[in-house]
Amino acid sequence: MSNCLPLKLLQAMQRLNQSLCRFLQAAPTPFHAVAAMVGRLQEAGYQYLDEQAAWEPVPGGRYYAVRNQSSIIAFRLASVAGINNGWRIVGAHTDSPCLKIKPQPELVRHGYLQLGVEVYGGVLLNPWFDRDLSLAGRVHYLDSAGQLKPALVDFRKPVAVIPSLAIHLDREVNQKRSINAQNDLPPLLMQVGDGKAADFRTLLSTQLRNEQPDLDVKEVLDYEISLYDTQAPAVTGLHEDFIASARLDNLLSCHVGLESLLAASGDTNCLLVCSDHEEVGSSTAAGAAGPFLESVLRRLNEKLQGSSNETWVRQLSSSMLVSVDNAHGIHPNFADKHDGKHGPQLNAGPVLKFNANQRYATNSDSSARFRQLCREVNVPLQAFVVRSDMGCGSTLGPLVATELGITTVDIGVPTFAMHSIRELAGSRDTAYLATALTHFFSRQD
Repeated sequence: MSNCLPLKLLQAMQRLNQSLCRFLQAAPTPFHAVAAMVGRLQEAGYQYLDEQAAWEPVPGGRYYAVRNQSSIIAFRLASVAGINNGWRIVGAHTDSPCLKIKPQPELVRHGYLQLGVEVYGGVLLNPWFDRDLSLAGRVHYLDSAGQLKPALVDFRKPVAVIPSLAIHLDREVNQKRSINAQNDLPPLLMQVGDGKAADFRTLLSTQLRNEQPDLDVKEVLDYEISLYDTQAPAVTGLHEDFIASARLDNLLSCHVGLESLLAASGDTNCLLVCSDHEEVGSSTAAGAAGPFLESVLRRLNEKLQGSSNETWVRQLSSSMLVSVDNAHGIHPNFADKHDGKHGPQLNAGPVLKFNANQRYATNSDSSARFRQLCREVNVPLQAFVVRSDMGCGSTLGPLVATELGITTVDIGVPTFAMHSIRELAGSRDTAYLATALTHFFSRQD
């Protein structure tokens, strides 16, 4: 299917998908995703703004800010500050459903060391069994001087597995299988015999020293560690029609959003916000329902426009948010799960997401604007509405629209197996999405 594309677009798509796969491999957790994005921004000349320091942004400048090491806002300022020069905002999220290690996780049962886990977000649990799993996340440690410091850790190699129960011991497993998250999910790490199992914090300290020998790690006090699948992302299919990977929801949107921001031309106020904790409701300091985005915009408004409520409201009324989160592609084996008129196809372009009960923030104004934008660059669009007899998920779009009153449209690339340990998207849709978002950032109204 990819061979039907014009050569220039095909080459751009291949480069984008290769860089996406590298990003996904480097980002097993939101902390690692933000660290990778920071590296890319620094290469492009963006300057770091510390939330605890005074900001002195200048028109035409390029900056980024980070909160909790898991949420990031990157922006480029127009060369001339103006009240009616609104913001072009793209929003995505850095977190994905997964299994997180409990605070006191060590379990020794029948000679095996296991770890207790919590389910983070709406995880599709069955695919987590019989996978080569590793561990990654953030730790806080004390050095020999008693200073508390953070660091990222990634075991990289397979160190854990959640074995299935043999079919001989559960003959009805293929007809009816339920998973008890407390009892069935603790992974195996190693055999320990009759001796005392290693303390998990000690394992983390050892791993930190191995990864970063220059760190002075005396003791790990706490951590946020997740399991992840070590199978590498891949462009797959007989004609390379698909991208298969963990965390496509929603690191695909984060990566394409960042590359679109960096590729954009024009002279507009452009901003990318990638927030943590969307999969658990976003109501955190680093989530989309928290104050991070508003605090950044208010500081910039004060520095560049003056601090009056008049300038604040006028600028927001001239702004628009494109909330980018994966959509449900119509599965050929389960087509009856879709409305007959709204079954998005992979590789047929981004999806406009609608919901009468405002689970998505799209309305006729925002959808018409996005349709016009995509027509200008020949990007095909699709539409999704959930079946009227099924519940509908949501995104960060309605949250930001409610907090800031910004015109918002919800879109995303169609995906299979959303919230599985390995999801599937169309290889052409990344290029379509990048073309649309780059034009959104660049377009001079």
